[in-house]
Amino acid sequence: MSEQKLGSAKAWIWKTVFVLAGMGLLAVVFSNVDLGEVWGSAAAVGWGMIVVLGLYLLAFSVDSVSWLLTLTWAPFNTRWMWRTWAVRMVGETYNNIIPAASMGGEPVKAVLLKRHYGVPYHDSTASLILAKTINMVGLCMFLVIGFALMWQSPKLPEAYKHTAGVGFLVLTLATGLFFAVQRFRIGSVAGGWLGRRILSEKIDGIVSQIRRMDETLVQFYTRHRARLVGALALAFFNWVLGVAEIYYVLWLLDAPITWAEAWIIEAVAQMVRSGTFFIPLSIGAQEGVFLLVAGTITGAPELGLSVGLVRRCREVIWIGWGYFLGVWYTARTRNG
Repeated sequence: MSEQKLGSAKAWIWKTVFVLAGMGLLAVVFSNVDLGEVWGSAAAVGWGMIVVLGLYLLAFSVDSVSWLLTLTWAPFNTRWMWRTWAVRMVGETYNNIIPAASMGGEPVKAVLLKRHYGVPYHDSTASLILAKTINMVGLCMFLVIGFALMWQSPKLPEAYKHTAGVGFLVLTLATGLFFAVQRFRIGSVAGGWLGRRILSEKIDGIVSQIRRMDETLVQFYTRHRARLVGALALAFFNWVLGVAEIYYVLWLLDAPITWAEAWIIEAVAQMVRSGTFFIPLSIGAQEGVFLLVAGTITGAPELGLSVGLVRRCREVIWIGWGYFLGVWYTARTRNG
């Protein structure tokens, strides 16, 4: 078996393991609730699902504009807003189903930008790195508020708060390191050190590419600060719209909560999704968050899980939409 086939086989084995792990978590979650009551509550959303989809459409569009701001040479118009939105739809479908730290769809985005819109791989890769960094920083800002609200909440046990604190600290440190590597050209420094010790044209070529990428990233952080601030504000707003979704769904289910409580639920849900990136769609883990946190806040575990089920339905619909856009792009490639 060739190395490529062996690597592909290993990837599928690990993916299967992660899916089974997620399904195991899901089984544990379901074993602790009345599934009939969960389904009945979720179904009560009814036509309100249209508003849920509308909220996420707005959030997704906001995030797409945030990405467009990192493409400094691209015109800021409706045509390019549509392009980044459509490419993200396809790429995020892969991100959701591939256990690769939500990065499995990034190469897909780069390829689509190159094939259909003539964007050089260097430019698309730089914009994707910037967009990912900005998105993570926006999430950390969002989690700061969520953790502060959680710490003050009398409804949540201390164990939940301490666990969330550890997760928040790890995610913040990882985000800070990711940004520092770019801002201070650590890749170029490490590459230069390696290049001085290994004399090879191949190594020199790689180091040259790393330096060029670092220069592009640093230029954005230092010369396009208005775009940086705008993209960061949009990224933060994207996470806030998730709070609106939680708030609205529980209002529909006749179990209204405060805006602060909705923020806590969304913050913990997003933190857990970030920590369980190796499980496609964070199956089981996300449901566990809604069961424990939303269930504790509302006083009804089944109700909390119903909110999670509504979100799952929205995610499945979105993945399906992204899939059909991917088919459309494939057809364009064949016809073009």
